[in-house]
Amino acid sequence: MTDQSDTGLAPSSDDIYTLARAAIEAIPAPHAPAARQIALRVAELADDSMLEELKIDDPFSLTGLYDGIPLTEKSVMDQPMGPDTIWLFRRAILDEWIERGNVSLADLVSHIVVHEVAHHFGWNDEDISRVDQWWL
Repeated sequence: MTDQSDTGLAPSSDDIYTLARAAIEAIPAPHAPAARQIALRVAELADDSMLEELKIDDPFSLTGLYDGIPLTEKSVMDQPMGPDTIWLFRRAILDEWIERGNVSLADLVSHIVVHEVAHHFGWNDEDISRVDQWWL
């Protein structure tokens, strides 16, 4: 990751991607192989179709999204429409990072990625919040 403190620039999409990839690589066995199969994408903000589908009005309130079929619901009969994907939304992440002011960007991105990977494994938000107090 580039050192943004010298330039005064906000972390780039590539910086967010690098942090997210590191979080995926840090996931322990036995979950690591399945987690590494998820594609990572970084966009500035969620697009209108994503927000509409999720019934979200404020694009800055969505930092990440799992787009795929959870492993608990996959069938050999499913025709893949594309890879399971974790979307990260750079501007929303940076806004939350600044607003929180008490976590590193790496920690925030890692928490978002782990949250979305949990959806890949079939956990819902309630399941995740029981084991990860961060989301309460």
